[in-house]
Amino acid sequence: MPLQDLIQADLSFLRSLRQDLHAHPELGFEEERTSGIVASLLEEAGLRVHRGLGRTGVVGTLQVGNGTRTIGLRADMDALAMPEQAERPYKSTIPGKMHACGHDGHTTLLLGAARHLARTRNFSGTVHFIFQPAEEGRGGAKKMVEDGLFALYPCDAVYGLHNMPGLAVDEMAVTAGPQLASSDTWYVTFKGVGTHGAKPHLGKDPITASGYFLSALQTIVGRVVNPLQPAVVSACSVQAGDPQALNVIPDQVEIGGTARAYSAEVRDQLEIEIGRLARGVAAMFGIEAAYEFRRRIPPVINHADATARAFKAAQAVCGPKVVTDFEPSTAGDDFAFFGEKAPGAYVWLGNGPAVDGALHHNTAYDFNDEAIPTGVAFWVALVEQELAA
Repeated sequence: MPLQDLIQADLSFLRSLRQDLHAHPELGFEEERTSGIVASLLEEAGLRVHRGLGRTGVVGTLQVGNGTRTIGLRADMDALAMPEQAERPYKSTIPGKMHACGHDGHTTLLLGAARHLARTRNFSGTVHFIFQPAEEGRGGAKKMVEDGLFALYPCDAVYGLHNMPGLAVDEMAVTAGPQLASSDTWYVTFKGVGTHGAKPHLGKDPITASGYFLSALQTIVGRVVNPLQPAVVSACSVQAGDPQALNVIPDQVEIGGTARAYSAEVRDQLEIEIGRLARGVAAMFGIEAAYEFRRRIPPVINHADATARAFKAAQAVCGPKVVTDFEPSTAGDDFAFFGEKAPGAYVWLGNGPAVDGALHHNTAYDFNDEAIPTGVAFWVALVEQELAA
């Protein structure tokens, strides 16, 4: 029976599963229900299952034949702390939490592939199905690595998949090189001397200093970083003073933001230059500046060989509908930590039109169940090609 027919036979189950996961979202490191469902389904399919890696992570292992090559396939499981506004039969039942990025779909796709491969066993080698917690900024991939993911389950290559609104459900995008930017957080605190708003000469005003800093911040990207190297520096939070005390110049201003880059060199440069600017402005105004740069997620950079293998599998499923020049995103994904341990490729699966503009992290977003056959077929084709019997 053709691959698509076998997947169609499981499609009703997979749709129901996806919608059940959507209705019961769990935040990072809280995926107890989700990981329990994942582990049970993997065990029912006959896989060897390891629970608790990275706290709520699950790894299912399927070994067939005597092939020596081993690959890892990753799906994220967590939801976001935001309300679901759109009405649908399987709307989130948990106030303030929703699957607004499609991780319910990613989990379903990988489970569908594991079930199919366990039935057909049309490969020779080892597959580790990695169900990762806490992708949305809570450090799930890093925690799995720290807990020994690749020591326990070494991989010759590792693959990730994410849905992409705007691509059709029978389309995929597979591109070598940078896919997602590094995602780091920075904090600057200007410490002055508070005083009466009518007597600024008696204090040292951190608000005016912060204004200079904020207006000059974009010169880092515009005048310091090589213009051929993409980078983003954004201030996203400014905390100062009290709106109920508008005759008081405060002692300090706290500013925080994000920095994004596609290369280690530019990432280092952003860390140095934000601090240099903050200290320079502080010196100009005779105040103090405290600076912290927290490295969170490295960039996701697709390995050439792994990307070629992923492209071949995508082409087997989508034919000519594989985009090879897809524009990288300045969003981040901690799949990057997996890609540092084994040659990796991160691919995009079409999610259809963004209905009413509901892109990722939108309160009306939903994973498109019409993409399930393409996503499952891709994972299956990748395994069967990589680990040809």
